[in-house]
Amino acid sequence: MKASKSTKLSAKKPAAAKAKTSNSPMLPKSDGDAGVQAYIASMEPWQAAIAKRVDALVVKHVPGVRKAVRWHCPFYGVEGHGWFLAFAAFQHHVKFSFFKGASLKPVPPIGQFKDVRSLDVRESDKIDEKQLATWIEQAASIPGWDGGSPRYGGSPL
Repeated sequence: MKASKSTKLSAKKPAAAKAKTSNSPMLPKSDGDAGVQAYIASMEPWQAAIAKRVDALVVKHVPGVRKAVRWHCPFYGVEGHGWFLAFAAFQHHVKFSFFKGASLKPVPPIGQFKDVRSLDVRESDKIDEKQLATWIEQAASIPGWDGGSPRYGGSPL
């Protein structure tokens, strides 16, 4: 029996999905800096160097930032305001996602969802820390994402 086109296409999906798989470990949910630092320590050295620089920028530009690991990724938020940034390591890049990134000026370059905008940083990329700091400050100052969970009582963090 000859396979249909849709069967042939769906048979290729697992390989395509595998190529995009995160390079980071599956760390448990946690609150505080320790989980974020454990995530960073588990990354490839070049990825960890990038993540440490961005983590330091967040700490410098967002007094009292709240850190956590949610959905196996580091999250940054402001109490009563919501999560504004998360990141994840992939084989060839580290993705930094601003939950309300469409509101940032200028808008970060990558976006597949209504409000979320991201920045992919590869090993050879030079990070524009001034621009990144501006995005971090802007993102922390606007209402962020509440995590989509009813346990937050409908309010951020």
